[in-house]
Amino acid sequence: MGMTMTQKILAAHAGLEEVMAGQLIEADLDLVLGNDVTSPVAINELKKMNTNGVFDKDKIALVPDHFTPNKDIKSAELAKCVREFAYANDITNYFEVGEVGIEHALLPEKGLVVAGDTIIGADSHTCTYGALGAFSTGVGSTDMAAGMATGKAWFKVPSAIKFEIINQLPKWVSGKDVILHIIGMIGVDGALYKSMEFAGDGIKNLTMDDRFTICNMAIEAGAKNGIFPVDEQTIEYMKDHSTKEYKIFEADEDAEYEAVYTIDLSRLRPTVAFPHLPDNTRTIDEAGDIKIDQVVIGSCTNGRISDMRVAAKILEGRKVAKGVRVIVIPATQLIYLQCIEEGLTQIFIKAGAVVSTPTCGPCLGGHMGVLAKGERAVATTNRNFIGRMGDTESEVYLASPAVAAASAVTGKLSGPEEIGL
Repeated sequence: MGMTMTQKILAAHAGLEEVMAGQLIEADLDLVLGNDVTSPVAINELKKMNTNGVFDKDKIALVPDHFTPNKDIKSAELAKCVREFAYANDITNYFEVGEVGIEHALLPEKGLVVAGDTIIGADSHTCTYGALGAFSTGVGSTDMAAGMATGKAWFKVPSAIKFEIINQLPKWVSGKDVILHIIGMIGVDGALYKSMEFAGDGIKNLTMDDRFTICNMAIEAGAKNGIFPVDEQTIEYMKDHSTKEYKIFEADEDAEYEAVYTIDLSRLRPTVAFPHLPDNTRTIDEAGDIKIDQVVIGSCTNGRISDMRVAAKILEGRKVAKGVRVIVIPATQLIYLQCIEEGLTQIFIKAGAVVSTPTCGPCLGGHMGVLAKGERAVATTNRNFIGRMGDTESEVYLASPAVAAASAVTGKLSGPEEIGL
């Protein structure tokens, strides 16, 4: 019986010739990730174990990105816990304020994740790295602790859903619209504990940033992971960034899939997830008159340099609507610097936006833009649950950077076409 791409990676890391969906395996790990919210729990669990520190100081990444720079005493204590653990165990990939970025943008940028890897992270959006042809998935802090101690993790091998990508995206439509369209189509539990495997000739028309965005939100469809095949774009990206060797795995022709969907990129429109679930989607043409109070452009989903460029292109020479707050958050220090060097930062500020240092910040209602009762935000983030970005009576509309920037100009949910683009 043929295996999917994910199943082949898991089999190799379990030392097995083949695996089947539903099979329980123990797999070797190439990287274990934690942040300032989840790592302290894992660190405290690790202290309870009878171990001599971590399994490999080079295969652990600690990225304090959620509440940094620290917003209060509690967040400072969390960061201190991570810092002291990193220094005590000589963790190679610990990133302090000044070099830190949002974890799921930072790790690919630093070359710490490559094709063929098996990666766990105590953050649900660890599935981002499937864009590079890796198996990566989110776990709980206790599993992170076990991973740091042993370099291994237990998995139930997932079954898979295949998405055949064809044709090319229209102007102002991006990877965010692709994944919102898919989630709207199959639902937030449509891929529950399954691998979302992408294939088809249209993949070559998706940028690496598009792919990172799509895999990032696989969890919003309930998936165990999302994964793209390794092509020339992937290899070029890894040549530019990677610090280690990669290995390419390909799905067998007779691999089994629970369902197969065709996604025609040319037919997609800018898509928005309305409150309070990512599958409550409508195209921008169906949006209606939704007045907004805030726009957030950033996050592990859409804080990359291509996202910044799209937003700046729309905001250039225009002004943020009166009464709207716009917060732009480049995902890493390098992206922050690129924004300055390319003049994007000046465009944002002249338009009336503020630019933050890299942080998850408002995405999880942390800081840098928490919503008050009754307020509405258009955000390029990944979740819009009740109370996700602040008060339980606030609303979050998930959208692409293009829609977010256009909405900032009009003061209501809008697409670029509504401002003449």
